[in-house]
Amino acid sequence: MKILVVGPGAREHAIVHALAAEAKSGEAHEIHAAPGNPGIAAEATLHPVDAEDGAAVVAIAREIDADLVVVGPEAPLVAGVGDALREAGFPVFGPGAEAARLEGSKAFAKEVMAAAGVPTAMAHVCTDLDEVGAALDAFGAPYVVKDDGLAAGKGVVVTEDRDVALEHARAALDARGGAGQVVVEEYLDGPEVSLFCVCDGRSVVPLAPAQDFKRIFDGDEGPNTGGMGAYSPLPWAPAGLVDEVVSRVARPTVDEMARRGTPFSGVLYCGLALTSRGMRVVEFNARFGDPETQAVLARLVTPLSRVMLAAARGELADLESLHWRDEAAVTVVVASAGYPASSRKGDPITGIEEAEALAGVHVLQAGTALSEDDVLVAAGGRVLSVVGLGGDLREARERAYEGVGRISLPGSQHRTDIAAKAAAGTLTVPA
Repeated sequence: MKILVVGPGAREHAIVHALAAEAKSGEAHEIHAAPGNPGIAAEATLHPVDAEDGAAVVAIAREIDADLVVVGPEAPLVAGVGDALREAGFPVFGPGAEAARLEGSKAFAKEVMAAAGVPTAMAHVCTDLDEVGAALDAFGAPYVVKDDGLAAGKGVVVTEDRDVALEHARAALDARGGAGQVVVEEYLDGPEVSLFCVCDGRSVVPLAPAQDFKRIFDGDEGPNTGGMGAYSPLPWAPAGLVDEVVSRVARPTVDEMARRGTPFSGVLYCGLALTSRGMRVVEFNARFGDPETQAVLARLVTPLSRVMLAAARGELADLESLHWRDEAAVTVVVASAGYPASSRKGDPITGIEEAEALAGVHVLQAGTALSEDDVLVAAGGRVLSVVGLGGDLREARERAYEGVGRISLPGSQHRTDIAAKAAAGTLTVPA
């Protein structure tokens, strides 16, 4: 198959890495990426492109005569790149713009969940600060305020400080010229779970659940980020959780989108909280999540290309049951100095080859670039994802962190507690 993966980050590198592994084991894949990054370049042919320009992405797909196009990030999906590719006749893994509104607008997602009877947090959609203030007072602390639109994983504030919550709402509204809106929600207790559900507009196939770590510092302290690490499987998760999410969340949502005439095809990312009152949806994304994808795909045995092509063709009902490695996977994100408030660029990166020489370790690139003299440097943000596979979470953690220790990036930061509670058996779900 000729496969084009659209996007520049570690999620796209994880997809390309999985496809490249298939090619090494006998699948006749020709892998392309647009725009990709220096790490992806080692496993795919790169094509420079503005990933949100549908016509430009279609032109590349035509140039290579793609059999499948995978649109990775949320911004191109919300911009309608999937629609442009489908109109040009290409099988696409990823929803159209109308269906991608499940991520592009949190207010829209709440509307769909209400119509589908999906359990989620109570919420108020607010268009000015007076409405925000009233909603904050109605719910009380901790305060949860979400930018309605895309914000690269950093549009949510959870705080005990009402002034901080108001300021986040003000900034979100101002950023959209006064025409925006924010969602104020009740706070949900309990651990969070990420479950990717592959959809083709009718059928739903769940992948293995994972847990990510949004805050920048150990102990879930500091501001939200796009995600500082993840792991899979979840030994503490209640029995039957995946089936419950499919029956109560994913399938009703897919059915509701089909009823509206905007079928959802691709990955429905279900961000969940396991609260004292039961499972609740925290958010939907319309694509694979980063960094959970890096951990989940490391465990998938079934060829990823077959799963994505079946979804793109509307043939998920015919797909065989998925097969998974028994091993656990832990992903640790290495971020640039100053992230998430700012992002330093240009620092040299060394030690990736040494990390990948370790048993069970591979490194996925995101915020990287090549300098004028071909030195790998940080391009800002979340720079690398170091993935460790092991017989259990303890071993996977040890391998991932040993890999991180082999890498040098001046000023970089990473959390040291990814999967620590799960590995120690101290993470619990509220009764």
